[in-house]
This record gives sequence, structure tokens and C-alpha cells, in this order.
Amino acid sequence: MFKPVTPGQRPSAVAPDAPTRLLGDLSAAQFMRRHWQKKPLLIRQAIPGFKPVLGRSQLFDLAGQEAVESRLIVRKGQGWTLKQGPFKRSALPPLKQPGWTLLVQGVDQHVDAVHDLLQRFRFVPDARLDDLMISWASEGGGVGPHFDSYDVFLLQASGQRRWRIGRQKDLTLQPDVPLKILQHFEPEEEHLLDAGDMLYLPPRWAHDGDAVGDDCMTCSIGFRAPQRGGLAGELLQRMADELDDETLYRDPDQPATAHPGAMPAGLEAFAADALQRLLAERQSLACALGEVMTEPKPRIWFDEAQGDWVAGAVRLDRRTRMMYDLRHVFINGESFRAGGADARLMQHLADARSLDARQVQRASPGAQALLQDWFEAGWLHRL
Repeated sequence: MFKPVTPGQRPSAVAPDAPTRLLGDLSAAQFMRRHWQKKPLLIRQAIPGFKPVLGRSQLFDLAGQEAVESRLIVRKGQGWTLKQGPFKRSALPPLKQPGWTLLVQGVDQHVDAVHDLLQRFRFVPDARLDDLMISWASEGGGVGPHFDSYDVFLLQASGQRRWRIGRQKDLTLQPDVPLKILQHFEPEEEHLLDAGDMLYLPPRWAHDGDAVGDDCMTCSIGFRAPQRGGLAGELLQRMADELDDETLYRDPDQPATAHPGAMPAGLEAFAADALQRLLAERQSLACALGEVMTEPKPRIWFDEAQGDWVAGAVRLDRRTRMMYDLRHVFINGESFRAGGADARLMQHLADARSLDARQVQRASPGAQALLQDWFEAGWLHRL
């Protein structure tokens, strides 16, 4: 039977109870209790001496790729324009033109060094960690005062950015603007961030960041916040696809009716029973949730394996999403039953995102076969 690994046995990017400079010498546990979804935190030199993990030229090159989501925002006076990428270099404004911003989404999916930076924030469950966006702005560039529905860490990579933040009550947006910009922004605090400084904001905290000087680059570490209705719809669809129940509606006692447009009460009861039976399948629900939360993002595909499989050390591809619960392992939208030593091995792979050669070689034939399948699919690689 499956024996869950205790928290103390699980590797972690940040030890939960150890103070870390990344969080202003708070431990991850303290940060989650005091600040997570509660109040902002300004951290001076969260990463001392931080240098951009991606240069401006490389970022602009990424924005020119079809597989990469990017946006160009230009502010002129009180007016705003928004364009969606990809962008040729010639389509971007001159570097010295003030008031423009290039935003490149999900850079961690495309650059190993950026993916490694994102791993520092895995003191929050992977099911909540979303991606790392990088923005480059000229003097005065920004996206206007706005609020997000999710948590965000704003890490200054180069240059300076002035952030104004506030607990906004009036959420009215400016009309006829291609961005969701607050009409009556009321800042309460102002902070000037240098490279290595970081600002954490809970959901719905309004913020407005303007680039100070040229070559302002900011990393935004964002988190997933599933919307209840949308998540329910995805789960029901997956569960319904797997439901093996071909029972047909029957109504042998249906009388003749003078109101054919009226919905039969028996059919409504049949539909309610169908949903109740579906939701009673707790294992099906668990699998559907894991599959939804590990589904690769749009525009993501995996490269075919290079070379033949050898049972040695492996690491997950940066684009692979892998999670688990008490009975299952989930990877890139698929679910597998897992128990015993193999389950513990797969848990370790999900937590540490790698296995050493000894761990792989001691795995059961079934677990090794899965690892080989994932290797051939490009979901993991040999070290």
C-alpha cells in the first residue's frame, strides 16, 4: 500500500522553517502566516547583487517567436495602445522613446536559467505557482494602475522602478482603454526598487509601477488562482468523459400532457442523479483535478528524446508539470495510480524534479518503464 512521505523527508527549494534572504530573513513558514494573501512585503536585496538572467536582446528575440506570448504597451500622454506579439525588432519603438513596455509571458518555459529562478518560490505548492513574466521598459514605461486577482512577487532585475501601491476600494476601470486601468487610483505607499529588491503583493492590492531611467527590467512571479466555475466545468468534462454509464432515461409512467413545453420533473431528477453519481466518484475527481492542474500551457510542446534510454540520473524538463496526491501521480495532464516504494520515488521526482542514478536503477520495472516513456516523450531528460 501507499505510504506517504512525511514533510520532513521531502526536498524543498526553500526549507520552510529556515530564515531566507529571499523573504527578508523571514522563514517561508513565517511569510506564509504573516503575509501570504494578507499584506504586502517589501524586501530590500532579496537577491543581493542580482543580475538579469536574460539580457534585453534575448528577451526581444523571445518576443519575436510564435510560441511565446508577448505584449507591447505604449503610453503617450493620457492615451494607451496595446499590441499582441510576436514582434520583429523593427516593430518595437526606439530604446530612447519614453513610455513603452514589452512584456514576455512564461519565460520560465523557454529559458532554463529563468526556470531555475522560479524554483526559488516553490515554498508555495506547484499547483499554485504559475509562471515568470519579464518586462522591459523605457523611461516612464509601465502598464498603469491596476490590480491582479492573484499573488505576485515583483523582483527588480535591472534599472529602477517606482511602485505605488494601495488597498483600493473603488475598482472602477477607465472606459475605452485597451488595458484594465483603475480610474481612481489611491496609492498609500511608494517604493523605489533597485536590482535585487522585491515587492510581494496579495491579490487585489492595486499597484502602479513606472520605470525610472532606461533599461528597467522586472521579473513578475505569478500564481494560479483557479476560478470556481471554470474549474468545476473542466473537472466535470473530464469526469464525464471517463464515466462508463450508458443508462438511458425511462419514463413508463409519463402521462399525456397538454403542456409539451414543460420540462418533465422526472428528467430533472434523472439529471440531478447523474451529477450526484459523477461527484460520488472521488477517485475520478482526484484524477481529474490532478490532470487539470498539470495540463501544459497552450503553445507548449516537447522535443523528442535525443539518444536511447539508459537507467541513470534524470531531471524533469522545465516545461513539465508534475504533482501527486495520496494515491496518484500526475504529469502533463495524465494520471497514474501509485503505491509503495514507487509512489515515494515519484513523489521525490515531483518535489526535487530530479532523480539520481541509484534511485532510478532501484526502481521497479514498472516505474522504470514509465520513466522511459516520459524520456521518449521529452518530459524528462538524462543528466
